[in-house]
Amino acid sequence: MLEECREADAGGRDRHRMWTQKDYMFHGLKDETIGKLPDKVAGQQFVIQECENCNIYIFDHSATITIDDCTNCRIFLGPVKGSVFFRDCKDCKCIVACQQFRTRDCRKMDIFLCCSTQPIIESSTGMKFGCFQFYYPELGAQFKDAGLSIFNNTWSSIHDFTPVSGETNWSLLPSDCRIQDLVPLPDIDELKAVRVSMDVNRSIVPVTWGQRQKKK
Repeated sequence: MLEECREADAGGRDRHRMWTQKDYMFHGLKDETIGKLPDKVAGQQFVIQECENCNIYIFDHSATITIDDCTNCRIFLGPVKGSVFFRDCKDCKCIVACQQFRTRDCRKMDIFLCCSTQPIIESSTGMKFGCFQFYYPELGAQFKDAGLSIFNNTWSSIHDFTPVSGETNWSLLPSDCRIQDLVPLPDIDELKAVRVSMDVNRSIVPVTWGQRQKKK
C-alpha cells in the first residue's frame, strides 16, 4: 500500500513524493529478530501486527505505535511522542517509553515502562509493570525529539478501565527483576551496531520505586 504526499514546488505545480507504508510496519513475522536503527523511523507512525515469537527493536523515536495480535514477542520501543496501544496481545515482554500507554484485550504481559500520563489497561489480565531502564547513545536526544521528559514517569500508577470485583488484573514486577532476563540484547549484526546497555546505572530514565514499598 502506498501513501501519497503532495507539496508545491517553486513554479506552483504539485510534486508527488511516494513512500511505502511497509517501511513503517512489521507484519506477520515468526521466529525472527528485526528492528529499526536510529534515524530510520524519524518521528513517523509505526505499526506491528500478527508477529509470533519475535524479538523486535525500534531504536528511534516515533509519533504513535500500535501493536496488534502479537504472541510471545520481546519488544523494545524507543520514545513515542503520542500513544502506544497494545491490542489482543499475549505472553509478550516489552520496554516502552511514551506519552500515553494503553492495552485492550491483552494477557500475560511484562512491561518496563516510562509514561508521561497514567497508563490504562482495559479488558486485560496478568499485566505486570516495572520502571523503564535502557541506554544507547542516541536515546537521550530521541526523548527530546519526542517531547518526553525522563523525569516524568508514572509507570506504576495503573488505571484499570474494566476492573473485576475480587480480582487483580495487574501487579508490579519484583524490584530485583532484571530487564535483560525478559528482553534480550539484539543478536543480529545490524542491530548490534546500536551500543545498548541494560545496566540499571546507565539508564537514561531514572529508575524509581513507583508504588512499591521501599526497602528499609
